[in-house]
Amino acid sequence: MPPAATLTIGELAARSGAAPSALRYYESRGLISSERTAGNQRRYPRAMLRRVAFVRTAQRVGLSLDEIAEALAGLPGGRAPARADWARLSATWRPRLDAQIARLERLRDKLDGCIGCGCLSLDRCALSNPDDEAAVRGPGAVFL
Repeated sequence: MPPAATLTIGELAARSGAAPSALRYYESRGLISSERTAGNQRRYPRAMLRRVAFVRTAQRVGLSLDEIAEALAGLPGGRAPARADWARLSATWRPRLDAQIARLERLRDKLDGCIGCGCLSLDRCALSNPDDEAAVRGPGAVFL
């Protein structure tokens, strides 16, 4: 690739807003890719800007890196996601995100009650021990 068609890790970091360490981690997870120069320096195709933006946006909505990797693996030729890809993927993630929002709303509602009672008892608290899930683990500090 001609040099103008690639970005150094510093350039990709500056343009994407992701730290170089995050970019190296994304690369180790297979979310983005680079080529190496004769001096073993990373060079990223400009299309990686869109992939990094995709990864960061998906993380902001609460998706795990495993879920993001699965989505990116479904793209032909490892290309950057396009608008149609995002629409398709976001539609499949919508039920999961709706469930996450519902869990957060329940947590918020229970938090208000918890602040009111002030118990913070691990055996009774709806936040620390929802639906008495810890009872099956026996007595003692089961969450530590």
